[in-house]
Amino acid sequence: MEKNMLGTSTVVQIGILVHDIEKSGQIFADFLGMDNPGWSLTGELKDALTEYRGQPSEARAKLAFFPVGGNLTIELIEPDQHPSTWREDLDKNGEGVHHIAFVVKGMKEQIMKLERNGIPLIQKGEYPGGRYAYLDSNGPLKTLLELLEND
Repeated sequence: MEKNMLGTSTVVQIGILVHDIEKSGQIFADFLGMDNPGWSLTGELKDALTEYRGQPSEARAKLAFFPVGGNLTIELIEPDQHPSTWREDLDKNGEGVHHIAFVVKGMKEQIMKLERNGIPLIQKGEYPGGRYAYLDSNGPLKTLLELLEND
């Protein structure tokens, strides 16, 4: 595997899958001693352009973001029932850590580099102001990798 593959070592997000975002969100808020940020819903296919395992997917998820210092955020994810990495992992492994995320530049090039190094793309999509990609780094990194690219 190449060294310093992403050009950064700064983790910006830890994603955690949950069954009930309202309950889990309040638990995290209480634990962290902060206000519950509530949740937002990811965009529809026409806006998010979600692809899961190379196919368009109607998948959506409720997301709650907890800033925990510096640029690090804990993201809670409650997926709907449509095919997605979120749904697959929640069904297979239950609640818990889903991914670590890094902000990158040149998303397409980064994905190609990771795939050349045996870390394949699982899911990608758009969000207001940027895009994301999940890659299967469960083998070498023991968790999924998320790339975030902001415009």
